[in-house]
Amino acid sequence: MARNSSSSGASLALWLALAALVVVLDQFTKWLIVGNYHLGDSTYVTSFFNIVRAHNTGAAFSFLAAAGGWQRWLFTALALAASVFIVWLLRSHAKQTLFAFSLAMILGGAIGNVIDRSMHGYVVDFLDFHWPLLSPLFYRGHFPAFNLADSAITAGAVGLILDELRRVRRGR
Repeated sequence: MARNSSSSGASLALWLALAALVVVLDQFTKWLIVGNYHLGDSTYVTSFFNIVRAHNTGAAFSFLAAAGGWQRWLFTALALAASVFIVWLLRSHAKQTLFAFSLAMILGGAIGNVIDRSMHGYVVDFLDFHWPLLSPLFYRGHFPAFNLADSAITAGAVGLILDELRRVRRGR
């Protein structure tokens, strides 16, 4: 029994290390942007991608960005509560590789954005993808700028969907 508990602890440590790596990479890239770009600065990279400095006081797609400031604390509290819940889930399901990987990615992304909200009052975004076919949906075809934390959260969400589809398929 003790062996199972220690191997579960080792798996939990692996997933927490992955989440920590996401946080470190996210904060490092944001540090580079904040240190080298002013708000609104942009660097052309390809015909469909720019590096920019944008600030998001809201959530995804700037949801509630103009709400007056209270949303900073709401989103911080929600992310911290979700982080506690994710760690609890990781402790219980550390051996379910895709599920735990997905949760670790979401955890790292959530903490990365909480750090921004706590330090700056907004989240630093810098990845700007744009395609003419997006023009009917987004201003001048620019998908809303995002960051590595957002990418990790998205990858984690996709992983959770895939994990559930696999689980359902095995149940047939």
